[in-house]
Amino acid sequence: MAQWDQLKMLDCKYLEQVDQLYDDSFPMDIRQYLSKWIESIDWDTVAYQDSLATVRFHDLLTQLDDQHGRFALNNNFLLQHNIRKIKRNLQDRFQEDPVHMAMVISRNLKEEKKILENAKNTKESEGAVSAMVVEKQKLDNKVKDMKDRVQVADQYIKNLEDLQDEYDFKVNNLKNRENEVNGMTPKELETEKMTLMRMCLDLKTKRQEAVGQLNDLLTATQALLADLISEELPEWRQRQQIACIGGPPNACVDQLQSWFTSAAESLQQVRQHLKKLQELEQKFTYDDDPIAQKKAYLEARALDLLKDLLSNSLVVERQPCMPTHPQRPLVLKTGVQFTVKLRFLVKLQEFNYQLKVKALFDKDVTEKKGFRKFNILGTNTKIMNMEESNGSLAAEFRHLQLKEQKVAGNRTNEGPLIVTEELHSLSFESELQLNQSGLNIKLEAISLPVVVISNVCQLPSGWASILWYNMLTTEPKNLKFFLKPPLAKWSQLSEVLSWQFSAVTQRGLNQEQLSMLADKLLGAKAKRNPEGQIPWIKFCKSANEKAFPFWLWIEGILDLIKRHLLSLWNDGSITGFLSKEREKALLSDKCPGTFLLRFSESSRDGAITFTWVEHDVHDKPLFHSVEPYTKKELSAVSLADIIRTYKVMAVENIPENPLRFLFPDIPKDKAFGKYYPKPSETPEPMDVENGPKEYGYMKTELISVSEVHPSRLQDKMMPMSPDDFKELSQYVSPRDIDAVMSEEFSDQN
Repeated sequence: MAQWDQLKMLDCKYLEQVDQLYDDSFPMDIRQYLSKWIESIDWDTVAYQDSLATVRFHDLLTQLDDQHGRFALNNNFLLQHNIRKIKRNLQDRFQEDPVHMAMVISRNLKEEKKILENAKNTKESEGAVSAMVVEKQKLDNKVKDMKDRVQVADQYIKNLEDLQDEYDFKVNNLKNRENEVNGMTPKELETEKMTLMRMCLDLKTKRQEAVGQLNDLLTATQALLADLISEELPEWRQRQQIACIGGPPNACVDQLQSWFTSAAESLQQVRQHLKKLQELEQKFTYDDDPIAQKKAYLEARALDLLKDLLSNSLVVERQPCMPTHPQRPLVLKTGVQFTVKLRFLVKLQEFNYQLKVKALFDKDVTEKKGFRKFNILGTNTKIMNMEESNGSLAAEFRHLQLKEQKVAGNRTNEGPLIVTEELHSLSFESELQLNQSGLNIKLEAISLPVVVISNVCQLPSGWASILWYNMLTTEPKNLKFFLKPPLAKWSQLSEVLSWQFSAVTQRGLNQEQLSMLADKLLGAKAKRNPEGQIPWIKFCKSANEKAFPFWLWIEGILDLIKRHLLSLWNDGSITGFLSKEREKALLSDKCPGTFLLRFSESSRDGAITFTWVEHDVHDKPLFHSVEPYTKKELSAVSLADIIRTYKVMAVENIPENPLRFLFPDIPKDKAFGKYYPKPSETPEPMDVENGPKEYGYMKTELISVSEVHPSRLQDKMMPMSPDDFKELSQYVSPRDIDAVMSEEFSDQN
């Protein structure tokens, strides 16, 4: 089944994540209409070739023209208009930079795959999901009970209105008949008066019951609002924090909107019921009339509940994020556009286009001395509407950016914190007018704190601050957090570290890998106290100039995986985080030639090495590790190809690949064969009469060769003659190097 078809079958919480991938720069309409064609293209390859990207860009425009033609056949004028508009926007945006379009599509397809994977893996957390379902069911039941009460009250008031109309009719009829010449007999008059008296008593009872029903309904609504505002909304925000730092995707905000909207609708209906009771009171009242006595109290109570609900309904649905770094929200770079999306959780048609939202930066910051100050550039006001957000009442700011105020005495190094520890606030204000009540309700929402950087090299440190903050606090206004950052428990940090890997790959960290990281951060304490606490300075700062911070080491490895090792990491071929002692323990009893892959602990920018085991004549294990491969080497040759062609060599010995089994016992070619380069299909240059042309080149490939002392090689290795070694040394230096060796020669040699 096509990827897009699979996505459309997911639950709403996953569809919401898909929705967040697409905006005006590349609308979801294109993904829908051209899904098969889009998925048939290798966009990763397209994104690295300008000429191919140009071809694919024009292919896409042609596909849109074809789709426009199909709409024309169906006389669908609106969709024709939309397609033309989409095509113009694409041309304006990507005509000069088609590679950017390919990168956008490639990124979105990868993010879609992750969403599918997350959906498939939900069974692993069935317990937590089950608990959430139970809680959701409780709230659903409360909402249903509230709606049922509203309907009962509505019907009861209609019956009351009918009874009062009948009573009024009988009273007027009795008066008219009394004034007639041949009026009623005394007996008929007495009977009619008794009937009216019973109706009056019934009317008073029903009025009392109607007022009581509305009072009980408001009590039930108040309890529901307490659950929504005091529990569900904070829990949703906390889940959003977790999702921002790579945790499980946030629960669907549509459910929250449904509850808020139902509560608002019920309160509006209660207010209508109270107006109806007031009309009945104006037609007929009496001493101790419950409507007259309770009307003002119930109206004020209903209005207070509605104001409380509405004032808590404006939320930041999608936190500030630069489109260039979708997996690193809340870190903003000056001069680079970022997006943020707001939603009003009460979806009523009467509020459509009524809310004007303004974005403000550091609005409530009182202590600004020493902290940088910024201006918001771009369109910082938006009107909330339902048409641009799949029916929700929302507003998306797509073109905001920050510019630092260059004020004397406001240099970065004068503040109490470094740049990446400064937290800033992005808030949003609006005003809602309830015309019927003549009330204005002030609305405000605030984003999670953001870190503002001025250079992309500050991004890793800025992201570390975002991780630490959202891991340890839920208070969005605590901008002084890093003046005295709290300690983190290893149980907290280990989960967050695993999320950093699962967010960009298909695998998080297992307990073996986390154990090594715990030892690195906590030392011997890790074994004695798994709940050991870690200070911020140990996570993100180095103790001396020669060392580098723990987090930057992790960040370098993440980047190495994303750029060069993604497939190997996803299929579990890389052991990754392993101490040298543990490495020896794992390999010591394995067959000679068994090897494993682990990340270097001495490289700040990320590097990977492999270690294999051999046995000497006394069956004692010997361990060999190669110098770690960095991004520079892996950019030239893939790690799988390095493993395939790797050689060890000593004088008078034949070069041999010592790598036989990937730990624990997987044959090397079985583990890595699918990643080996395919044999070239290009034939040798041929001369029809004389065979291969004389100017044919020798085929070469890059391989890794290590010089090993003969005493450390197995006895089974065959000696190499001096002449053989002399010839081979043309291509291989007697050091650990990447060398060029000839595998095939043309026939003339």
